[in-house]
Amino acid sequence: MMTVNEVSKLTGVSIRTLRYYDTIGLLPPTEYTESGYRMYDDTALERLQQILLFKELEFPLKEIKNIIDAPDFDKNKALEQQIELLTMKKEHLENLITFARGIKLLGVKKMDFTVFDTKKIDEYAQRAKEQWGKTKEYKEFEEKTGNWSEEQQQGIIENFMQIFAEFGKMITLDPSGEEVQLQVKKLQEYISEHFYECKKEVLAGLGKMYSGGGEFTENIDKAGGKGTAEFTARAIEIYCS
Repeated sequence: MMTVNEVSKLTGVSIRTLRYYDTIGLLPPTEYTESGYRMYDDTALERLQQILLFKELEFPLKEIKNIIDAPDFDKNKALEQQIELLTMKKEHLENLITFARGIKLLGVKKMDFTVFDTKKIDEYAQRAKEQWGKTKEYKEFEEKTGNWSEEQQQGIIENFMQIFAEFGKMITLDPSGEEVQLQVKKLQEYISEHFYECKKEVLAGLGKMYSGGGEFTENIDKAGGKGTAEFTARAIEIYCS
């Protein structure tokens, strides 16, 4: 067992922070001495390691608590995903360093901001959060899709992408118009029927992901043509407001 002072020296986490983690229920000590001193065992230190890894990935403390307190939290799977995210961040930082060195040596030759793009990292993190947090929607998704055959899955995904293809044909229309808004309703109902209950707040979040770049945007634009993801997101925003 270790005192709060010893844990602070070992980990670099301040005593004040450790006390705060206890106050909010994020890292309760294993026990208190008769004098009221906090004591931590190896299990508590392992939990602290998880907390620090999630913090390194810039997760809010409330999300970290929800994730690691979930009854079906898989520590090994979480660690694999943390490694993947940290590796992506490392590559991103290396690209930034190379870019900065190039500016120092050669000066700015062109305005290239692609090196600052973190969409893929953000997208992976979002997917990981959905699994770690085991949201109501994610659980429903698992239940509905768990028994799909490969043929069923292919058909449902093809029909899903067809909805975006239809959005692509409407791209010259006003996104607030009746025809486009009915198409948004069709998308919402399809998601609710085949994946999870798609309330307006959920749909609004999906709309932001659709136009946020990365794999979502690429697939939607591939189905409906360039600009379809942005058009769909705008139509969703109007529908949800």
